[in-house]
Amino acid sequence: MADLETVIGLEVHVELATESKAFCSCRTKFGSAPNSQVCPVCMGLPGTLPVLNKRALEYSIRVGLALECQIARRFKFDRKHYYYPDLPKNFQISQYDVPLSENGRLKLSNGRTIRVKRVHLEEDAGKLVHEGAGTRIGGSTSALVDLNRAGVPLLEIVSEPDLHETGETVEYLKSIQTLVRYLGVSDGNMEEGSLRCDANISVRPAGTETLGAKVEIKNMNSFRAVERALAFEADRQRKAIASGEAISQETRLYDEESGATKSMRGKEGASDYRYFPEPDLPPFTVDPAWEAEIRKSLPELPAAKRARFVSVFGLPEYDAQVLAADRATGEYFDAAVAAGAPAKQASNWIMTELLGALNAAGKPITDSPVAPKALAAMLRLVELGTISGKIAKTVFAGMFASGRGAEEIVKEQGLVQITDPGAIRTVIGKVLAANPASVADFKAGKKQAAGFLVGAVMKATEGKANPAAVNKLLQEELNK
Repeated sequence: MADLETVIGLEVHVELATESKAFCSCRTKFGSAPNSQVCPVCMGLPGTLPVLNKRALEYSIRVGLALECQIARRFKFDRKHYYYPDLPKNFQISQYDVPLSENGRLKLSNGRTIRVKRVHLEEDAGKLVHEGAGTRIGGSTSALVDLNRAGVPLLEIVSEPDLHETGETVEYLKSIQTLVRYLGVSDGNMEEGSLRCDANISVRPAGTETLGAKVEIKNMNSFRAVERALAFEADRQRKAIASGEAISQETRLYDEESGATKSMRGKEGASDYRYFPEPDLPPFTVDPAWEAEIRKSLPELPAAKRARFVSVFGLPEYDAQVLAADRATGEYFDAAVAAGAPAKQASNWIMTELLGALNAAGKPITDSPVAPKALAAMLRLVELGTISGKIAKTVFAGMFASGRGAEEIVKEQGLVQITDPGAIRTVIGKVLAANPASVADFKAGKKQAAGFLVGAVMKATEGKANPAAVNKLLQEELNK
C-alpha cells in the first residue's frame, strides 16, 4: 500500500454573483421563497429562447485570466443531457469541446503548480429539498423541487489530476475561493452552495503514469468534508487493491454523518450525456479589445499581494498570508501603512486587536469603526512615546467602541505616558521604601525581584509610566 499513489482532480463549481440568471432576467438572490425567482425560460417551458448574460461572460473571463488561461477567440454552448427532478429541461446548457478558456495554472504554497484544464460557463440546476425522517442520504421520505437556482450562471473550473494529498487539495480549493472573492465574481460561500466541488480520485503504483479507475465523489459542502471524504476514499481504494479487489468506475456520495463515501451510480462518460451544440445560441466571439479591458481591470491577486508584503514591507510569510487571505484586509493594511503606520506594527495590530474585535462584533473589516488612518495615528502616538503599548490597547478599545480618534481618547482619559525621569524616580523611591523585602532579595542575587518591583511601579502609575524608562531607572536605584 505504501507504493500506491493517490491522484486527485477537482471540478470546482462557482456560482457567479450576477443580479440575473445566465440566460434569462430572473433574479438570483439567495434565500428567497422557493420557486419565486423563475420564468418560462429557466423552467424550460416549450417555445422559450435563452439570451446570454454579458456580465456572466465578463466574470468568467476574469477568472480565466486570473488563472492564466488562454481565452478562446470563438466559443460555443452545448446541451448536456441527463434526467433529474431539479433539471427542468432535462438538459443543461453547458460547454463541451470548445470551452471559454483552457490551459491555466494555480501555484500552491509548497511551490507545486496545479494545471487548470479548462474554465467554462454553464447554467446551474435547481435544488432538491429532502423531507421526512432522517433527511440524510437515503433516509428522506420525500423531496420537493425549488427551481430558484435553476439557470444561475455557474463557472466550472476543472483541474488536471495533479493533486496527490488531501491537504494540498483543500489548499487548492481555498485558493480558488480566495481568488473568486478577490475578483468580486462570487461570494464563494460553501455553506450557501456558491462554491461546490466534485472530486475525481484514483490510486496507482507510484512512479507510473497510467491512471487507475476513477471514482467521482459528490455532496461535499465544506473544506472539512472534502478532506475527510478524500481521506476515506483513498484508504478504501488502497485496501481494496491490497485485498485483490477491482475498483469500479462510479459516482459516490459523501455521508457527513458516517464520514464515509457510499456508492450512488456507475460513472457516466461524455457519450452518456449526448452532447450536441446548443441550437438556440450562436457561437460567440470574444473581442480582443474587451478582453484587454477586462485584464486591465483585474486587481492585484493574492499571490502577488503576499509576495509584495514580504519583499516591500519585510513582513514574515505568516503575516503576509493572513493579510492577503482577504482582499479588504490587505487593502486596509496598505491604507494604514500609506497613512504612516510602521508595517510590522500595523500587521500585528490588524491581525490581533482589529480582527479579534471585528470577529467578536460580527463585522467585516469594511465596516470597521477604526479606519486605517485612525489606526496609523494611534501607532504614531506609541512610536513617539506619548502612550505605551499597554495603554494603546485601552485606547484602541475606546476607538473601536466609539469611532473616535486616539488623541481625543488619550486627552479625555488622561492616558499620556509618563516619561519624565524625575517623576518616575519619585514613584520608584516610594515603591522601594514600601517593599524592603524585595529590595533585599534583589541584593541577595534574586534577579526576579526586579520584575516584581517594575510591576509595582507600573501599578502605581496606572500603567502610564514608560516601561523602558522604569526598567532603566529602577536598575540604577537598585545598584546604588
